[in-house]
Amino acid sequence: MLSRRRFLTISAVATLLPGAALAQTHVETAVALGAKVTLRLTHPDAPALAALALAEIRRLERIFSLYLPDSSLSQLNARARLDAPPFELLECLSQVDRVYRASAGRFDPTIQPLWAAEAAAAQRATPLTDRERADAIALIGWHDVAVASQAITLRAGQALTLNGIAQGYIADRTAQLLAENGLTDALIDTGEMVALPGRAWPVKVQGAGRVNLRGRALATSSPFGMTFGPGQAHSHIFDPAAGRSAGFHWHTISISAPSAALADALSTAACLMASEDQVLALCQGFPGVELEAAIRA
Repeated sequence: MLSRRRFLTISAVATLLPGAALAQTHVETAVALGAKVTLRLTHPDAPALAALALAEIRRLERIFSLYLPDSSLSQLNARARLDAPPFELLECLSQVDRVYRASAGRFDPTIQPLWAAEAAAAQRATPLTDRERADAIALIGWHDVAVASQAITLRAGQALTLNGIAQGYIADRTAQLLAENGLTDALIDTGEMVALPGRAWPVKVQGAGRVNLRGRALATSSPFGMTFGPGQAHSHIFDPAAGRSAGFHWHTISISAPSAALADALSTAACLMASEDQVLALCQGFPGVELEAAIRA
């Protein structure tokens, strides 16, 4: 998966914790899905719990990675069908469907063939031909994806990218695992953040100052997070309706929510909206979701 530039940073943790509590905060880092993962845990068995969490992240990576050829997602894209799909993939795609409907189709993971075509054109340093673009656009359509516990099927030629939700989903599942093992004080950062309900973690959000994250998740998306092509003219966020990469109308959009998967997907979809009022309306359609910042480019 694509790494996105970090717009969230942990701020002033040392000033919020007494020395003894700070000494007990265990920090573990790794790389998964092409992004840096940071775990901050406060528990007597924090190193063991961090190892458990990282093993879970690796397991989930084997489901959601676009680049591991034997991942569940890669197998689905290669064959247009995946029998007996893992529960986690089914659950994530259920979240996809919610945000797809709420965003009027702006959040559509079947954009992958267009992204792949644009990336190939950028690599050869020539623009997409009209035919190449039309062929890729013809494959976009979440409504053609059939999701059931027995199998997930795609229309021939379709492929999915879960770049706009999988990092958040993995953060949620990791938080759930740690909570089930007795942890109440942790911050999981997979590129999207989830805080367990123990401590309020101060998170600096561009355009919103500091947000105290506690029992909630936070995600930030930006068309500038990754750019490519001649003159870096293309964003990694693509507009399914226009059949092109997103315009650079927003610098960043930060959304907090009860789950990181939801915050991740909503912030991605919001980058394709024309006004802050539209973004607010999208957020208001989901209980507990708040727009923390929307910064124009």
